[in-house]
Amino acid sequence: MKKSHRRLLGIDPGTRNAGWGVIEAHGTTLRLVACGVLRASAKADISRRLETIFAGYETLIIQHEPVAAALEETFSGVNPKSAIAMGEGRGVALLALARGSVPVLELSPSEIKKAVTGNGAAGKDLVARMVCARLGLAAAPEPQDVTDALAAAIALAHRMPRI
Repeated sequence: MKKSHRRLLGIDPGTRNAGWGVIEAHGTTLRLVACGVLRASAKADISRRLETIFAGYETLIIQHEPVAAALEETFSGVNPKSAIAMGEGRGVALLALARGSVPVLELSPSEIKKAVTGNGAAGKDLVARMVCARLGLAAAPEPQDVTDALAAAIALAHRMPRI
């Protein structure tokens, strides 16, 4: 990989499904490298689900060698049970990134939306359309977790000179 190419990882953390997307930034040009979702069995207890997701992150980091990663901050207004689960998913992602020596930029949902669409209050449909436009995709990747992760990676590309 040439030094002018920056490989960036976006993560939409979760405890059952965790979206991820790797893009390559060449100046202002962005290219999709790979994307997907890490899945853990809903029937498994939380410790096994987190172990599965963590192992998936470690594999992604080794395979794609990102120079930086972005993930969404926990946002207010979430019920306590959801906030705890979100924190567990974020904690596993942060640990894997730290162990892989990958710098992390945490962004609020509105910062991600603004970077991708120009509007911090944009809806998910507009974010998906703009992710497709920025990466030259015919259709938004499924599930939505993957599109959200790619949006975080795009937002990171916009902020990269500052981190």
